[in-house]
Amino acid sequence: MKKSVSETRKYRTDMNDVILNSGFRDFNKFFALDNKAYIDGALPAKTKELMGLSASMVLRCNDCIFYHIDRSIQEGATREELMETFNVALIVGGSIVIPHLRYAFEVMNDILSDKK
Repeated sequence: MKKSVSETRKYRTDMNDVILNSGFRDFNKFFALDNKAYIDGALPAKTKELMGLSASMVLRCNDCIFYHIDRSIQEGATREELMETFNVALIVGGSIVIPHLRYAFEVMNDILSDKK
C-alpha cells in the first residue's frame, strides 16, 4: 500500500530522529554535512535541491527522489522546473531511469495536489 505524502514525511522525520538520537555521533556529522550542502550559497537552495533530485533519479533512489521533489517544491520549484530536471536525469541516466521517472511524476503530482 502506498503511503501518503504526510505519512512519508512523518516516517522520514521519525526515523531520522531515531538515527540521530542513537548515540553514534558519526551519523549526526554526516546529516549536518548533508544539510549544509543544500542551503543557499553561490547557488540558491532550490537549484541545489533540483541537482540533488537529478542525481537521485540517476542513482535510482526513490526515497531520495521523494525528498528532493518535496524540498524543491518547498523552495519554490514549479512543475516545469521539475520536469526539466527529470529530463536531465533521463538524458544522463538513460532508459534505466524510466521507472523512477514514473515514480517522480507520481510524487510531484501528489505533493502539488496536496498543496492545494
